[in-house]
Amino acid sequence: MGSSWAVDLATVGAVYPWPGLTFIMVIVAVVLWVLWHIVQIRQENADYADDVRRYGSADAIKRALDEHPT
Repeated sequence: MGSSWAVDLATVGAVYPWPGLTFIMVIVAVVLWVLWHIVQIRQENADYADDVRRYGSADAIKRALDEHPT
């Protein structure tokens, strides 16, 4: 055995994985978040364009949604 966890943490150093990469991981997370929103907006716009093509004008879609709420 021989090891003890009862030490002064100020002398131990980092006690978590990948010290120094926190800022890089935050940048990567923000970039992925923005990319996800871009992809989501493009997919929703494509779906909306498909609905307009399938059902007619935007006003017809609005009337249909008003008549048949979900």
